[in-house]
Formats: sequence, structure tokens, C-alpha cells
Amino acid sequence: MTVALLISLRMSLTVSLLVLIFISGVVAQDGWAVHYNPKYICALNGSTVTMKCMYRYLVIDSSQNSFWSTIRSSDEDLLNDPYYRDRVQYHGDQQQSTLRLMNVTEKDQSTYHCRYKDDRFRGRYRDRGVDLSVTDLQVEVPERVIEGDKVTLTCKTTCSLTVQPTFTWYRNGRYLSSSTDQLHLQPVSRKDAGRYRCAVLGQDLRSPEVTLNVRYGPKSISVSISPSGKIVEGSSVTLTCSSDANPPVEYNWIKGTTIVGKGKTYTMKEISSVDSGQYKCRSSNEHGEKLSEALTLNVLYGPKSVSVSISPSGEIVEGSSVNLTCSSDANPPVQNYNWFKGTSLVGKGETYTMKKISSVDSGEYKCKSSNEHGVKYSTALSLDVLCECLCLCSPTGRILTLIKTIQSLEDHSHILLN
Repeated sequence: MTVALLISLRMSLTVSLLVLIFISGVVAQDGWAVHYNPKYICALNGSTVTMKCMYRYLVIDSSQNSFWSTIRSSDEDLLNDPYYRDRVQYHGDQQQSTLRLMNVTEKDQSTYHCRYKDDRFRGRYRDRGVDLSVTDLQVEVPERVIEGDKVTLTCKTTCSLTVQPTFTWYRNGRYLSSSTDQLHLQPVSRKDAGRYRCAVLGQDLRSPEVTLNVRYGPKSISVSISPSGKIVEGSSVTLTCSSDANPPVEYNWIKGTTIVGKGKTYTMKEISSVDSGQYKCRSSNEHGEKLSEALTLNVLYGPKSVSVSISPSGEIVEGSSVNLTCSSDANPPVQNYNWFKGTSLVGKGETYTMKKISSVDSGEYKCKSSNEHGVKYSTALSLDVLCECLCLCSPTGRILTLIKTIQSLEDHSHILLN
């Protein structure tokens, strides 16, 4: 009975030991096992990863007898593979072995195993190893962003990183204060537009730059004129509108309330006085429109439409007072008026007054108006002065009056004779 009890106890211990070995790791043919921690690693491209294996029920000198391998190295020591040699370090003791693999790339994605420099174990491995995945950082941005939206940029990877780093963010190469995998821009403005990237704090691990494009309506509308300075009739003038908007705007030119042109520039060749006035630029895109401040266009020109008026109107009797007035259209207004009788200068000023006019004042009068941009004469005004007898006082006028008097007497005599 004692023997049977001992046999039963021994079998129970053996089964328990085997179960324990299977739970702790993967069992080899001779009862030894290897346990990996962790069994899966997701790492950033360019980073350094550490893999660790622990021995169960096996005591070896790992610093001399263990090594690491992968399918790429045909299960041979990584230190003997030129692809890995300069990036691999081993560390360990009698209970564990550690692989430190530096500057990992996507080509390093594989399954890595502990191996032993002992012919007893060659070709008899049953462990699963450590699976390594390598990912890049990528910034995810919304496709369409309008000023005022709530926007979140996310630093993403293709697998869940085994070691969660502290992130940093950059805009146009300048550091931003956020330290998580998300950057919140709420609300977003046009000033937030630019190139963004995320990175790992303290390491040279960065995502490619992506552009955040913020759309908004026209702002800061202004109008300029070329050439600057005085604008003289006959010259060419160009008005240019500028605005800040995304996407670019369409331009319309308005004089008063009338659309007179389209496009960023509006050119008036051989400008004339009728082009004077207030001009505005209206810029618009799908997100809004805005008018510029009015620009006043003042076209300078010489005298036009020069005319002479006489006061009082009607017959002019010798001894009365007569005013001749000159008017003209000019910019700047005419400052110099000169009065001519025939070819003689007889007066200056907008009005020429003749007090107690006499027969010698009869004749043709012209007004000469001038400013810095030109000179123009009025058409001639003929002035005939009547004597107090309401006859013309000029020699010719007297003869005509005498002829008319004789004719009147002859007519009167003829009536009497009959």
C-alpha cells in the first residue's frame, strides 16, 4: 500500500510540473522552457527596442551561450549578420537574455528568438519568440477646414505603440505647447494655417509635415492707384485691389452704384473728366464678400465749354452799365480770365464791367480762360451800343439810321401827295 501511494504521489507531481511548465512558457523536448516579455512589440521607425527572454528550468551562462536570431538571419546569430551587426547589443545573466536593437526600420519587422550555443538544443526550438512591428508617425488632419470650426489634429501610428511616448507638436518648425497625441484648435483661425508635424519628446523621431489649409472669406481689402500723384486728363491710370482670402477672390469694380470693371486691376486709358468719382473694389469668394473703402479719383484738366453772357440782356443804350461774365469747366477751376476786344486786352477777372458804356465800346469781345493744364477762348460776343435816340452810335450805325429816316420821310411824302 505504501508503494502504491508513493507511485500515485509521484505521478501527480509529474503532471502538475508539466502543467506548470506549459503555463509559464513553451516547453522544449527536454523539459526546459523560454518565456518572452513582451511577446509583441510595436515600435517607431528609428527608435530602439528591447526584447527579453527568461529561462525556465534551465541554467546557462547567457552572456556566453545565448544569442538572438530571426528568419532573416536564417536562425543564426544576429551579430554575424552584417545587416544587424552594428545595431545589436546583448545583455543577460543565468536567468534571462536581453536583445537591444537600435534604429529599427520596417525591414526589421519579424519574429525574434532566443537561441543557445549548445548542440543539444540545435533544431529543437519550440518557442514562439517576439513579434516586432515598426510604424511611422503620421499627422491626421481634416480634409476641409473653415475658419471658426473646431479642429483636432491627431498623431497616429499603424499599430498600438508598446511604449507610449510623450509627444510634441510643431507648426512651421516652431514648437507648440501640446504634449499629447492630439492638438486641439478650437476655434481654428486663418493664423493657424501652416505645416504641422508631431514628434517624440527627447528623441529625433518625427512625422512628415502635413499642411492645414484654413478657408475664410475676404479680409483686409485695400485699393491702390498707379501712377500715384496728380492725374491729368489723357493719361493712363490703373486701380489695383488686394485682399486676404482663401480660396482666392473674384474682384468687381464699382463707381458709385454701377459695376464698371472686373478683375484684380482696372485700367482707364486716356482718362477723362467724366471718369472722376469714387471707386470701390468688391472682393468675394464662397465664404463671403467685402467692399473696400472708397477711393476718390480726381482728374485734372484744362478749361472746357468756355462761354460769355451779358447783363442786362436786350438793347444796350449809351451811358448804361454792362457786365460781361465768363464761365468755363476746368479742374482745378480757372483762376485767370482775360478779356479781349478784337486783339486788345481790355480787362481781367471772371466779370468785365463797362460803366457808362459809349459808342466806342461797341465791338467783338472774347474771354480767355486758363489754368495749369490748358488755355481756351470763348466764341466772340458782338456788342452794339445804341445812342440815347435808340439809334446806333457808331459811324456806320449813324449812316444806317439816316438812311432809314430818309426812307421814312419819303414814304410819308408819298402818302401826302396821294
